[in-house]
Amino acid sequence: MGPAALWHRLIARDDVHLWKRDDLRPVLVERMPQVVEDPDTAADAMIPAVRSYLTFLSETGRLAKGSDSLDDLLDELDAVEDDFIEAMEEVLGERDWDEEEEDLDEEEVEGLGDFEPFADELADLPTIRLRPDAELATAARTVPLIFKARDLAVWVGKSRKVGEDTLLSDEEIRQALGVVDLPEPGEEPLAHAVPALWNLWNLAVDLEFLTPDGEDTVSVDEDTAAWPFENDEDVLDAWMLGLHSVDYGDPELDDDDLTLALSGLTRALLIRLLIAGGERRVDDLREELAEAAAEFDDLGATAWAEADDPLASVLEWLTGYGMITVSDEQVRLTPLGTEGVVHLLDDDDIEVDARPAIDAMTALDLLSFSADLPEEEADAEFAAWMLLREPARAAEELLEAAAEDEADALIRVQAASLVGTLGPVAVPAWQEALDEPSLRPYAATHLAQLGVEDAPEPSQSDTHWLILDMWTISAGLGRPEFVSSLHDIGPAPVLSSLLDVIWKVPHPHVEELLEAIGEAHPDKQVAKAAKRALFKARSGAGHRE
Repeated sequence: MGPAALWHRLIARDDVHLWKRDDLRPVLVERMPQVVEDPDTAADAMIPAVRSYLTFLSETGRLAKGSDSLDDLLDELDAVEDDFIEAMEEVLGERDWDEEEEDLDEEEVEGLGDFEPFADELADLPTIRLRPDAELATAARTVPLIFKARDLAVWVGKSRKVGEDTLLSDEEIRQALGVVDLPEPGEEPLAHAVPALWNLWNLAVDLEFLTPDGEDTVSVDEDTAAWPFENDEDVLDAWMLGLHSVDYGDPELDDDDLTLALSGLTRALLIRLLIAGGERRVDDLREELAEAAAEFDDLGATAWAEADDPLASVLEWLTGYGMITVSDEQVRLTPLGTEGVVHLLDDDDIEVDARPAIDAMTALDLLSFSADLPEEEADAEFAAWMLLREPARAAEELLEAAAEDEADALIRVQAASLVGTLGPVAVPAWQEALDEPSLRPYAATHLAQLGVEDAPEPSQSDTHWLILDMWTISAGLGRPEFVSSLHDIGPAPVLSSLLDVIWKVPHPHVEELLEAIGEAHPDKQVAKAAKRALFKARSGAGHRE
């Protein structure tokens, strides 16, 4: 009865006891199908419930003056009953159909290259260690396919006219094949016989070496000839632009349907390599992928046989893009390949535990990853990282990383906590940190705890900064945690007094924190004090500490 009574109140009458026969159809037949949660139960029980409710109102004198008689109401209820049940059955049928479609979507596998079926296995993998950008950039500078794409783009030159049916004429194709060192096929038409050339053309476009500059012209980008670039970041940016070229490794057959049956084969090989720890035998991969192709597509087995050796183009392209090596019938992911697969997974929103290798991990990397790790795991990362450094130097690196972004309170607290475990050896780093406004409160506090002579005593402003950092972190954890951190300060009068002065601290989050306190704190006096302090902070009244 609840939904019917509610919607009677919302769309028909302000008085819940006032019922007219004209109210019943709009409520039951027109509105209920849109809002009822359980149409099956409603179809069986709602009309009897409404009948009993109206009878109860009438017999107890609660049916308001101005209502239609009980007989008229029940007659109308009988008249709409069949329509009501039919409406509920329609809703039930629509929901069953939607659920069937959802089930189909959940069970649907897109093809060989779909990563989703491996999500659980990927989540269970040990930590994947990634090499530093400098090493990856060095490897990317030697990738043969990028050199070929560069040479092709340079040959294209400025404002080359392309055709409507084929990009290049037969003569241009012959020239381009020579530029990229590909053999000229003996079959005609040439445009249909050189898929490897078009893959390189597409790669050049992906890398932004080639860009359209008109409706029917393309030009080489002015920076293309400078490849390999000097800057590591530029090199890796270019390599990542071409990462999705892995799909160009999929076999291309004369029959489009057979080609489609093997689409995603290159990605399928990559994901199996990653799950296996980066290395598999070629024969094992060939057998497993042949079974997968037959399972995923009715034409998979036929396509596999038609392609003769479907892995040949896959291995050739991945080797050419620097992602694998093949020797002694073993396929191995390179560090560049591991980096690439992790990025492909990230593009598909599939999470893996990937971190920089310990020897390549910067202090900022350590702090960033540790913030999201369980305590024991974070301690293990820190211990391994410390084995490669002198403690005094480690303290400097951690505090330098914490000073990079004044707004990142969590990184700052993480760094202070880790450096605090190093003891007296960190004193020089703490003394250096006194000159950094965001770290001074931590430095002064730790130097005082270590009993360092001539160290400045922590000021009230330092204490207030530490409180604001704590509030910033707790606010990021959710409303309950934030309110709890406010209660930790003390009773409402104490917190209100603090708010009267803490707004003066030049903390990057002070205004948003005051606004959040005004909205979240259950005590009206505290909320009022927070809003008053926020007004002062925004208006710049007084002087900041």
